[in-house]
Amino acid sequence: MRYGLSVPPFCDPHEIVELAEQAEAAGWNGFFLWDHLRFDTSRRVDVHNPWVLLGAIAGVTSSMLLGTLVTPLARRRPWQVAKEVTTLDHLSGGRAVLGVGLGDPSQGDFADFSDPATFKERAEVIDEALEVIDRLLRGEEVDHHGKHYTVASQLWPRPVQQPRPQIWVAARAPHPRPLARARRWDGFAPIGGGDGLLTPEQLRGYLGDVVRPGWEVLAPWAPGFSAEQYADAGATWLIDSTRPSGDWLPELRDRVLAGPGADPDPLAE
Repeated sequence: MRYGLSVPPFCDPHEIVELAEQAEAAGWNGFFLWDHLRFDTSRRVDVHNPWVLLGAIAGVTSSMLLGTLVTPLARRRPWQVAKEVTTLDHLSGGRAVLGVGLGDPSQGDFADFSDPATFKERAEVIDEALEVIDRLLRGEEVDHHGKHYTVASQLWPRPVQQPRPQIWVAARAPHPRPLARARRWDGFAPIGGGDGLLTPEQLRGYLGDVVRPGWEVLAPWAPGFSAEQYADAGATWLIDSTRPSGDWLPELRDRVLAGPGADPDPLAE
């Protein structure tokens, strides 16, 4: 079992970089950032770019995996994402991963910026974008003519990791189509309803028989359940996250400093 942190970059960016440095020192295996343009506009939450932050984090860490959980591909150019992942992979010495998903339309990240707003539209875009990103990261000469993208190009350099960094797909349980999408890639980050958490039994029921060797499953860690219970359900990672409300950053820092073996507190209300 490996242990990761899913962190909203919704504060002073220097504090996020410092938190990542503390997390590696405390023994965490992965540090992943949310990818939003806006969040809770009623409170005017400060939202920073995850890829710029991950580049800074790469310079102060040496072992943790780094990436996004998750980047909504429907509002990203796939070739730009491929370039960002490649650059992070070089900066970090081969520690980049790409987490992708449909994104949350309630935060105004899509229609307010002329991007596809419906789940159906975004699902179409993400499937096509993943095909393009996969081939660009592998260094292939891409000749793609699809519904949403036309690409006739090749990118250099290739990532440090070969054939490419891993791609993880997020989905909200119990929807089957995102799970089917994730099976085509390297990992799966399921999200529960309500508080986002999944018990081991819920995870087992959602995964069914899709788990295969080498496929990463990132379980949102619910308090009161052991790593062994999650491993038996198919998880290879336990992910600790937080809600960006109240005094969330000091509370998250306390959990970070406690190290990855501690049973997480409930998400901040």
